Formats: sequence, C-alpha cells, structure tokens
Amino acid sequence: MKRKKHHTEKSRIIGLLVASFLRGRLLHRTLIIAISACLLLLFALFSLFAPSTLNKINLQTTQNNDQVRSRFHDSVFQVPAGGGSFRRDLWSSTHSRLFYGCSNAGVNFAKANAKTNPDRYLLISTSGGLNQQRTGIIDAVVAAYLLNATLVVPELDHTSFWKDTSNFSELFDTEWFITFLRNDVRIVKELPEMGGNFVAPYTVRVPRKCTPKCYEDRVLPVLVRKRAVRLTKFDYRLANMLDEDLQRLRCRVNYHALKFTDSIQGMGKLLVERMKIKSKHFIALHLRFEPDMLAFSGCYYGGGEKEKKELGEIRKRWKNLHASNPEKVRRHGRCPLTPEEVGLMLRALDFGSEVLLYVASGEIYGGEETIAPLKALFPNFHSKETIATKEELAPFVSFSSRMAALDFIVCAESDVFVTNNNGNMAKILAGRRRYLGHKVTIRPNAKKLNLLFMNRNNRTWEEFASRVRTFQVGFMGEPNELRPGSGEFTENPSACICQKNSAGGISYPLNHSNITEFQEQQEWSSEVDNNLNGTKIDSLPLIMTTDQLAEVQEFFSD
Repeated sequence: MKRKKHHTEKSRIIGLLVASFLRGRLLHRTLIIAISACLLLLFALFSLFAPSTLNKINLQTTQNNDQVRSRFHDSVFQVPAGGGSFRRDLWSSTHSRLFYGCSNAGVNFAKANAKTNPDRYLLISTSGGLNQQRTGIIDAVVAAYLLNATLVVPELDHTSFWKDTSNFSELFDTEWFITFLRNDVRIVKELPEMGGNFVAPYTVRVPRKCTPKCYEDRVLPVLVRKRAVRLTKFDYRLANMLDEDLQRLRCRVNYHALKFTDSIQGMGKLLVERMKIKSKHFIALHLRFEPDMLAFSGCYYGGGEKEKKELGEIRKRWKNLHASNPEKVRRHGRCPLTPEEVGLMLRALDFGSEVLLYVASGEIYGGEETIAPLKALFPNFHSKETIATKEELAPFVSFSSRMAALDFIVCAESDVFVTNNNGNMAKILAGRRRYLGHKVTIRPNAKKLNLLFMNRNNRTWEEFASRVRTFQVGFMGEPNELRPGSGEFTENPSACICQKNSAGGISYPLNHSNITEFQEQQEWSSEVDNNLNGTKIDSLPLIMTTDQLAEVQEFFSD
C-alpha cells in the first residue's frame, strides 16, 4: 500500500514538473510572438510615414556623383554620360592619308665629309627640362652645319628646376644619333686633344633666334681663332625661319636621329601596349596643371589667399617675371584649363564616358579634389603609375626627364592627343604627330573657351557643346590647319610635310604658294546648326586654302 502511495506521489511530482516546463515554453513562445508582432507593426508604420533608409543612401550617392560630375546646381546644364550627335570620325584627321613626312636632304645639300673643317669643334650646353633641351639639341646640329664644325655630343642641364642628373647617353641612343647624322654633321662623344694638347673651349652665348648671318658674325670668327667654342644656355638660340634644306635637317634630327635609349623605349612601348589592350582607341592628355605651371603663367583659379600665397612663393623662383594680372592672363588664353574644363570640352566634342584616358602629368595642384571631376567624366582614367608597377618604374622614377620621356612616348602613340598648354612638350608632340601621319591633336582655343566656361551656368548643355565645337574649328589637328611657316617650327614643320595631289603619286612640300586641287575639294563639317555672326558653323570647311585658314583663325582666336 505504501509502495503504491509512493509511486503515485512520484508520478504526481513528475507530472507537475512536466506541466511547469510546458507552461514555461508556452509563455516564452507567446512572448516571442508578441515581440515579433510589435516589431512588424513598427516597421510597417515606419515604412508608411518615413522614406526608406536604403533609398536615402542611394539618393545621397546619386547626388554626390552628380555634384562631382558637373558641380552645377542649375538643372538646365545637364552633362550627358555619352557623346552627342556630332557626326565625325573622332579618331582620325580628315584626309590625313594624303599628307606625310618628307625630310630627305636635297641634291645640293653639302655632305659633312666635304664641308667639315677639322679644326673647328662646337660644344653645346642645353637648358631646361627634357623637351626644352631637345629643342636645343636639334638646333645645335644645324648650328654645327652652319659653322662647318664638328659637334661634340651636347651637355644636358643638371641645375634647372627639374634637377635631373641624366646625361645625353642616359636619355638618347648616342650611337644612333652619331651614325644617323653622319652625312649631315660630324659628331664626336667628347672634345679631343688637338695637336697633342687639350684646348679649353671658349664660352659664348648667342642671342635668342640668332639667324645664320648672326652665327657667321658672332661665332665663326671666335671659332676660327679658338678652334673650340661652347655655346651656353642653348635653347631657342636659332632662328625659327630657315631655308628649306636647313628646316629638313631639323626634322631629320628631331624625328629620326633623336631616339630614346632601349630601356626608355621598351618601357614606353609597354605602357602603350597596355593601354591598347584595354581599348582599341585612347586619348592622351598632357594636363599641365602642376603648381609650377600655374605659378609661372600667373593664373588664378579661385582658391583664395591660400592659393595666392602658395603660387606666389613658387613664382619667386623666376626673378624676371612681372607682377601678373590673372584676369588679363586668362582673357588672353594663357591659362591652362582646369581638369574639369578639359573634361567638359572633350564631352562637348563627342567623347563619351567610356573613352580610355591617359593623363601625362606631374603633381596636380589641389590634388584629388581638383582631378575628381575629370575622373567622374572619364572613369577609365589612367597614368603611367596605374598601368605599370612600382618595380617597373623604379629605374625611371628618380629622374624627371626619364619619366617625362615615358609620357612623351605614350602621347606620341595615342590616337588622340590633347594639350592643355602650348609649352615645349605640347609643341614638339604636335609637330611630331603632324610629321608621322597627322594624328588627331586637339589644342583648346583657350581665348574663347575661358569666357564660355565662365558663363556656362547660363546655357543648356546643347548650347554649350555647340559653342565648344564652333570655337574648336582650326584647333583639331586637321591637315594644313596651320598656315605654312606660322608658329614655332617644332609645332608646325611645314617644310617637312608633303602632300599628294588628287591623281596620287606626285608629292611636294607645303609652302605659301601651294593651293592644290585637294584644297579646292573642300569637305564641309556636319556640325549642328549654329549661327555665328550670320554664318552657320556647318558652312566652315575642315580643309581650307591658306587665305581661308588665316581668316578663320583670326576670327576664332583673336
């Protein structure tokens, strides 16, 4: 009986424990259901009366991107992501196949072995950075030819702003330079002993733009007496206008004899190949928005006292610079466009956001904040630092001239080259691209564009783009765009550009008297209708006679 009672007691206790456990689980489950229901209700109410957090984040991201892309708060000026309806071939110049480089010596051009005086040696000390020195080297060969002298391989400037210690053989293939020009000028690597004795060269500095007569009067008498003369600070010390044979000698030096070393050529070729792998075509932009450039030009870009102080300190390096008037400098078209303005110009010319952009530049003034709008317009943004590894660039990075040489090679090989400042590199590359096939070279018409950019908020994008295309007529690298003989010869080597006639086969150099059948068969632009003083832009020919070109350039560029 006791055993039965004990068993019943035990069963009752177990039952109570089980019931208690079940009640606990039920209460817990009920509590969870109640909390979940409250959360669902709160979420429903929040969704009903407040915008989604995700939508807020997406909206903010879009707004930020829009601000970076254009920095315009006026909804009228909407910059499109793609190109517009301007119907032209973006990647080639009109009829460029009918023009080619021709720089062979004429039959009456005296050979070096017949004219070189064995007792005359000319030494040259160049000045400036890579491309300024390149100009000096080119002119040094011509000067040696004029003086019937043997040229000693030029000395490069190691003390200028760039502080590059590279010598000639570390930048250029010396053996090639000497061998290629052997029929024009005798060249040696160093000044030899004469008569068993070393002759110290006599130092002379000729004036800028010195003519052949100037060399005959100022240098030749000293050279005859001293036998060795060193011309110092040799940059732009030879007249721009020379006879055709001497101009062609300049071209043989510039486009054929001056070849970068194998290591520079190899790295430059690798950069070009990597750009071509990414896209069939690409633009190279010489941005030239470094602090020294802005300081030298005397321009101002709205950075307040901080900008004025920073650029003013840099400006002190050039003691001969006058006080600048930034507004006047900008009106005259001497200020580089900002990175954003360059991007807007390219978009107006029909280049869409998918286009590959290679930027040749040093330190950008203002850093990432300044360059961000250009990157937003052209996200496929590259430089030698982004397409080459640090290890690959290590042999070059400590030498400004070698780094500039890499950019020079990529810019020369690009499908389109855009120059943002008409300096030494821009001029030499423009001339090189004309000589080697008239590849598209865009020079901003800064005089007109600067005023347009200042008033852009008052226009629709369509109006803005139409005016950009109007102002760029005559600045797009088309054949015969520049009047023969105008500008620096490095930029416009007209004596070395030949043109086929319409029958094909026969060719001749461009000069002031050439107005050919080809020029008379003018091709008209397909620009959108836009009146300018009553003249529609689509009535302006891309290929014009000399007189037409002069009139258009005077009209569009002051």
